[in-house]
Amino acid sequence: MTCSARFAIVNIGQLVTLASPHATPHTGPRTGPDLRELGLIPEAALLIEDGRIRAVGRYSDLRGLIDSWAGDCEILDAKGCLVTPGFVDAHTHLVFAGNRAAEYEQRIDGATYQQIAAAGGGIQSTVGLTRQATEAELLTHARRHRDWMLRGGTTTLEAKSGYGLNTETELRLLRVLAQLHDEGPVQIVPTLLAAHTVPREYAENRAAYIQSILHELLPVVAREQLARFCDAFCDDHAFTVEETRQVLTAAQRLGLGLRIHAEQFRPGTGAVLAAELGAATADHLETIDDATIAQLARAGVQPVLLPASVFCLSRTQYPPARRMIDAGMAVVVATDFNPGSAPAPSMAFTLSLACLQMRMTPAEALTAATLNAAHSLGLAHEIGSLEPGKRADFLLHEIADYRELAYFAAAPLRPRVFISGREVTP
Repeated sequence: MTCSARFAIVNIGQLVTLASPHATPHTGPRTGPDLRELGLIPEAALLIEDGRIRAVGRYSDLRGLIDSWAGDCEILDAKGCLVTPGFVDAHTHLVFAGNRAAEYEQRIDGATYQQIAAAGGGIQSTVGLTRQATEAELLTHARRHRDWMLRGGTTTLEAKSGYGLNTETELRLLRVLAQLHDEGPVQIVPTLLAAHTVPREYAENRAAYIQSILHELLPVVAREQLARFCDAFCDDHAFTVEETRQVLTAAQRLGLGLRIHAEQFRPGTGAVLAAELGAATADHLETIDDATIAQLARAGVQPVLLPASVFCLSRTQYPPARRMIDAGMAVVVATDFNPGSAPAPSMAFTLSLACLQMRMTPAEALTAATLNAAHSLGLAHEIGSLEPGKRADFLLHEIADYRELAYFAAAPLRPRVFISGREVTP
């Protein structure tokens, strides 16, 4: 449909608003029992004006306003189906060249992620292909990946660099993300991940690579406002805690928000640093212990959990989501879409894994993939819930109940996607 400045969706069987469950507005991310509060409205209507939400509620309560718009309002019949906020994917590696299908086969034959990386594969193989690609080629690849996500209902996504590992290519990746954001319709939140792994040419001089990030790359990124966040991969085959501290503290001084890959393969790899620096998020956390969970909770760091990467690596140790929720953490779930450990762009599939493997309820998983994810990106004032004044980013699903999003695992669900009140198709 081509939406007018005003339109109304009526006959919504189940509307997930994620409005505050409390009498007063809830300004922070959802934690504890509030993770399950979806703000459901049955037999609902949703009114849009100039790309923003004008009103939500039962159709019977909004009929008068709809009637007053007669002649100046397009009507869409939801036919009893589900409407939710658009998905917010808070951890992706969107821009890269080539793929790692050969390594996928190696892992099936028994090679581990670490063994492949030690043999020169993994991130390094993608870096080689990405450095050779032109900006136009990278933009074409990124559009295709973005469109996969858009078809599944992702309306905002965070996207990292990290497959350049030199100043020239990292800047090229960030400029591709800026182009992709400007052309729309999906909102792209860019993150610098130059500290993804040490490039081959610096294998014998790690300190020099870190210095190049600090003195060559970060100042340009900050000056040209090419990234909102800086991330670093803190792990045995990536960067040490102290190396990560150097990169993130320099980024913080330049005004960038912080995110960190931590505790993916071994405890003690970065999560405590995230708490110390007040990072927005600590991501992965498969091996985190209870004491570190408590530190992150006290610091208000949001955990971004990535069950698809565990699944795609054929591992069995998923992040302890229930322990995090019990500790009062504002959990986020995201795809970690990337060419190596998580070639899985579907948020709906991620919800299924969050429920089946991390024991999150369907309501908790949906909150974690919308409102809490928006909070982790500093965008909850605009997106993540369907409340008056917010941007009209929402999905009209072909199913009737929010639980079916996770229940129909890997189903080819194709919601109708609306961004800023306009229906979009990839």
